[in-house]
Amino acid sequence: MKDRIINVLAAFESGNIGKSFPLDYCLPLYHSVSDRELPHIKHVIRYKNTKQFEEDLDHLAKNFRFVDWQEFKDYMSGDFKPKKKIALLTFDDGFREFYDIAAPILERKGIYACNFVNPAFIDNKDMMFRCKASLLADAVEKIKIINPEIYFILSLKNTDRHILQKKILQINYQEKDILDQLAEKLEVDFNAYSKEFKPYLSTEELKELTRKGFGISSHSWDHPKYGDLSLKEQMETTDKTFAYLKENGFLYESFAFPFTDFEVRKDFFDELFKNEEIYCSFGCAGIKLDSVKRNFQRIPMEMGENGEQILKKETAYFKLKKLINKNTILRK
Repeated sequence: MKDRIINVLAAFESGNIGKSFPLDYCLPLYHSVSDRELPHIKHVIRYKNTKQFEEDLDHLAKNFRFVDWQEFKDYMSGDFKPKKKIALLTFDDGFREFYDIAAPILERKGIYACNFVNPAFIDNKDMMFRCKASLLADAVEKIKIINPEIYFILSLKNTDRHILQKKILQINYQEKDILDQLAEKLEVDFNAYSKEFKPYLSTEELKELTRKGFGISSHSWDHPKYGDLSLKEQMETTDKTFAYLKENGFLYESFAFPFTDFEVRKDFFDELFKNEEIYCSFGCAGIKLDSVKRNFQRIPMEMGENGEQILKKETAYFKLKKLINKNTILRK
């Protein structure tokens, strides 16, 4: 019902989204861009191909002024006043397609982007648990006979493949060791996959991207959901990542929450901003305000629709929530 209302309202949004957009800044979020099938993310991210990505960029460029990191900070402090509202392009997770595919497109178009990375996966030392789940879901799709022990591990009585895939994809950070058990039964070798396909960027590639003017910043050490961690655990994974960024000469002034900042309490932000080098943090709740003024919400752009439609729907939803004073995230 909610989606139907938003779709109807979005249809009435102006074609000039730059003018009707409710905030002064637009923060689009992507993970990967590829024309190929990527088994390690195809079941968890609806990534765009190069044509779709370029169409999104062209639509954004028509309506917003793309900025780099310094311009973003200057804009927020009132020292930079462009004629259009601004857009800061962001990527998460440090997948190799950012270097191979996205960066050349962005260089050609003169657009800056910041990629928020997890040091645990850089140089393909390991793989994020959701990527492992995607590989396993892919194996379930292709394998002829499924080992019955897999159902036992997951306490599943139903042997429907789709239910099995769904159950695998629901495994969370705290349960991630189960993925290794399942990999053994499904004959999936995560290390061999990482070695062959190199899903993540290398340290040298990150340094090369930095030399080219792109931003490389913090996305936690190994991608936990912060709402499920204690404050101590939240700070440990955050601080460890900032140490890595500083050591390698990357951008250590910002932090983007892995998954979401939903259920992250005010005490985390109080602790985070004790580090005076950190300028801001980023969530991904779409067009929303936040009671923590230095926490900015980004717009997920991989929702199975083109950028124009996503921005129209987000704008319509923001206006709808504004009517009932529900467009600001309140932290306790």
